[in-house]
Amino acid sequence: MSRAEQRRRKALAKFRSRVRRALAQNDKAFRGRYKEEIQALSGLSREDLEAISPDATDMVVYNKLIEVVKEASRTNLKQADLRDRIVALGTLAVEMARKVPSLAALLPI
Repeated sequence: MSRAEQRRRKALAKFRSRVRRALAQNDKAFRGRYKEEIQALSGLSREDLEAISPDATDMVVYNKLIEVVKEASRTNLKQADLRDRIVALGTLAVEMARKVPSLAALLPI
């Protein structure tokens, strides 16, 4: 086997390992403490989000919000810490999170 082939196989093995880890983390998040919140956030329509802000670039904030809640679920983060992380994402993320009643209950008025 050539060196190039060995490098390709090694790179493929690393890629597969990263994918398996990512899938395991995602699975853990979707089974974790905030699984219903993740599902509710993921279920928000474009119209729901555009009602908060019509700027299409705000999808970046939406995706960050989902990632924060996934990580909180995966690590079983306390509600107060989740609230702080959502607030740290900014006003737009807070407004998006308020679309989910259980997250809205965590957030400042």
